[in-house]
Amino acid sequence: MIMLDFDIERFVRKYMTKRPESLLAADFAKYSDRMHAAIDGRKMLVIGGAGTIGSNYVKAALRQFRPAAIYVVDIDENQLTELTRELRSGSEYTVPETYVTEPIDLGSRLFEKFFKAHGPFDIVANFAARKHVRAERDVHSIEAMCETNVFMAKKLLDLLLENPPAAFFCVSTDKAANPVNVMGATKKLMEETIMAYADQLPIKTARFANVAFSNGSLPIGWLNRIAKHQPLSCPLGIRRFFVSPIESGELCLAASVLAESGDIVYPKLDETRDMIPFDAVVKDMLNDMGLGCLECSSTGEAMSAMKEINDHAFSPPTPPSSTSKDPFSLSPFPFSFPKGYPVEFFGSDTDGEKTFEEFYTSQDEKDETTFVNLGVVKNAKRRPVEEVEAIFANLHAVFDRPGSTKDDVVEALKEYLPNFHHISKGKSLDGRM
Repeated sequence: MIMLDFDIERFVRKYMTKRPESLLAADFAKYSDRMHAAIDGRKMLVIGGAGTIGSNYVKAALRQFRPAAIYVVDIDENQLTELTRELRSGSEYTVPETYVTEPIDLGSRLFEKFFKAHGPFDIVANFAARKHVRAERDVHSIEAMCETNVFMAKKLLDLLLENPPAAFFCVSTDKAANPVNVMGATKKLMEETIMAYADQLPIKTARFANVAFSNGSLPIGWLNRIAKHQPLSCPLGIRRFFVSPIESGELCLAASVLAESGDIVYPKLDETRDMIPFDAVVKDMLNDMGLGCLECSSTGEAMSAMKEINDHAFSPPTPPSSTSKDPFSLSPFPFSFPKGYPVEFFGSDTDGEKTFEEFYTSQDEKDETTFVNLGVVKNAKRRPVEEVEAIFANLHAVFDRPGSTKDDVVEALKEYLPNFHHISKGKSLDGRM
């Protein structure tokens, strides 16, 4: 795969967030003393710390603050290695003497041994999550989603009760507000699960916008497709709020040490100004790269257009000469796109796809005065722990019952989450490019 010379941070600031500085800059300045007091000299555990949000949480902590120790756990050994290399190579980071990474699974027996060997911790942040709407393929993928997003979160909380930290943060999503897909429903159930412990532990969470060019996201997928000379696909009419990767880490760090127990933090963004459609993003990206956009109405049309471009670009040069380019050169664009880069635009027709984002419901009590650019949901539902355990037992019974289907799980989740209105169209995003 070729490497593209594309400045993601510049593009995000110019076209997606349209903010010259971080959304969190004003709150970091206003609460600088409180944040330093909460983080400097403290012992931190970051779970799922090699992903986009988790790694930027770690970077935010080491860019502006001085924790005494930081432990980073993730199942992705390669991304843990990359995070370490970036921290060690970046002059803006101050890595503490005690810096430990472990490629282990949150739900494993080994994690419990690791936790007891290195704990207790002052700040614990959990970013382990199944985040994709496409993950609701069948009953098995949904069980895996529940295991990561919900069941493991409770196991971690039970472990924390033995040595409570000063702050516990668990990442949520905007899709937990009035969920229409299973991913959002599991995150809403996760919120209610952790809130059941809010009287015993300092529980904080955050719902926030799409993280621009995060691992596995549609925009980063476009860059990967371009690097492989493959056509793109983009849904029409799907609008999203965006935050930059840096902002995602800063938002979660602020929430974890500034919010009160039981708080759900969200970014204060304006629907008219800040909600951007994906089709505008892909066109801006291609134009910014100097490629232009060739709008296609089907996968076949986009693939045919791309094949024609690739066939022309990589045909042997004639006649051979010392100045001829290598026909198999991997330079990004050894040829032009007179009609633009092929993109299939399609109307959204897959399960659980919400056309817009929202951070709270009409029933939520909101505080939008404490922070400059952050809002807080203050009345999050708190179930008794015994009720949460009963819900888990019922869900496990559905998963363990022979012949259970995705629809059975959806109905079970609806029983516990009245605001869950699943959008079912009988199609998965796995059917798309």
